[in-house]
Amino acid sequence: MTTRHTCISLALLALLSSLPAQAAPQRDHSYYLTIIHTNDHHGRFWKNGDGEYGMAARKSVIDQIRADVRIHGGYSLLLDGGDVNTGVPESDLQDAEPDFMGMNLLGYDAMAVGNHEFDKPPAVLARQRQWAKFPMLSANIYRHGKRMFAPYQLFRLGDLRVAVLGLTTDDTKKMTNPENTRDIEFRPPAAEAARLMPQLRRRADIIIGATHMGHYPDGKHGVSAPGDVEMARQVAGFNLIVGGHSQNPVCMKAENVRDDAYVPGSDCAPDRQNAAWIVQAHEWGKYVGRADFEYRNGAFRLLKYQLIPVNLKKTVRMADGSEQKVPYSREIPEDRTALALLQPYQDKGSAELSTAVGSSDGKLEGERSVVRKQATNLGVLIATTMQQRAHADLALMNAGGIRDSLPAGSISYRDILKVLPFGNTLVYVDMSGSELLAYLQAAARMTPGSGAFAQFAGVRLRIADGKVTEAQIAGQAIDPARRYRLALNSFTAVGGDGYPRLLGHSGYVNTGYVDADLLRGYFASHGTLHSADFAPGDAVVRQ
Repeated sequence: MTTRHTCISLALLALLSSLPAQAAPQRDHSYYLTIIHTNDHHGRFWKNGDGEYGMAARKSVIDQIRADVRIHGGYSLLLDGGDVNTGVPESDLQDAEPDFMGMNLLGYDAMAVGNHEFDKPPAVLARQRQWAKFPMLSANIYRHGKRMFAPYQLFRLGDLRVAVLGLTTDDTKKMTNPENTRDIEFRPPAAEAARLMPQLRRRADIIIGATHMGHYPDGKHGVSAPGDVEMARQVAGFNLIVGGHSQNPVCMKAENVRDDAYVPGSDCAPDRQNAAWIVQAHEWGKYVGRADFEYRNGAFRLLKYQLIPVNLKKTVRMADGSEQKVPYSREIPEDRTALALLQPYQDKGSAELSTAVGSSDGKLEGERSVVRKQATNLGVLIATTMQQRAHADLALMNAGGIRDSLPAGSISYRDILKVLPFGNTLVYVDMSGSELLAYLQAAARMTPGSGAFAQFAGVRLRIADGKVTEAQIAGQAIDPARRYRLALNSFTAVGGDGYPRLLGHSGYVNTGYVDADLLRGYFASHGTLHSADFAPGDAVVRQ
């Protein structure tokens, strides 16, 4: 047998229905199908500074899996759970062209449309759809009453018919620029899946969901839209769901209990709900997921599941006391063909990092000895970009995340990355006024001089002896019974620098937008900034 397969477009379905029936799976015969999967790529076409992940090494892994499947007489499909866009400047500056071209080279068969596919204007998405030599699938995205994307794709693998149904989180509208999703409707995915399931069952032996909805253990999704677990429980008929969006390795410790401390290279048991297996391979191409199945007499059985780390490394202490990063598992060589394709994009992106993105008429202060002890114009600027992008009432930025100043004059993206080098993402949390006051009290206790020292935007505070004595938003005292939106970065939100942990709060949303990209975009849209506009003044007074 061969792993090559025939991809049948929806436009041909009517014609195919009039043709003689193709061979059905043979009785008492075992068919072997391997699903290879990734998700939440977010611009990581190139390896990072430690040599982790990257599409060239990913190709080596995928090629080896396909060769192994072919030798053993099976079939394979390579699927992605969406969010190709946003995360690394070399990719962002080129509208993710290297990423889509890399996916073509790696031979992806289909991908779900993610919410970050709408980060840029519609013209960019249109170009990306032209670049992709594989279908971008979503059944629940409508424009003017019609689906924007093919809802599913049928694959003929020998005698097997496999349907891949694409679905996108209905949170997309609130997580993207309204200008980019004007006239676009994101309908509840489970309702669309239920609507399509009867025809998929007639046309396919195996039904796979390629989704960008998130994995929430035991269906506890909080304020986020329902994810894969909830849909699998509501809609019978899925054999497998290849997910994305929540950016987790879906490895279960027990029924409905995910192992959120999963160690790369260790055993991984996927989730299972209502007879559907649910998998997700974390993010950025850190892993390639491999799910080996047997199909026999209508039964779909998981034989083996792996998350294969792509050159992920851990820090170990050597005998001489020094520290060194070593791979969790065998080191994977980079594919030369992929390197040849991607190197020019990497070089071009690096060159563009030196291009000016804006300017300032004065220094924006981020010196460590200053920004960790008092409010500064740069601290206010960064918090302002977070507040505006999240449509928040206020924003908090930990001073330890600000690593440099921005000089007066021309400012490049490289300058911005020196200020914000960690790649933290923008988070917002909708909470009650009483919860917000408690959080501000925790921030007030952070010692001046430490990285936890807070920079603010959108709030007026009076702090005495480490306690908040006055807190106002928009000129009004914070009302304990009202709802407010706080913007902050992902590091602080998960408890970094000793802040209260907000991950898991019912109002928690990680937008996926990288802090440096937000600041760059602010410069790009405003041109020359007036440093005095961000002077802290007496908005936050500590006594």
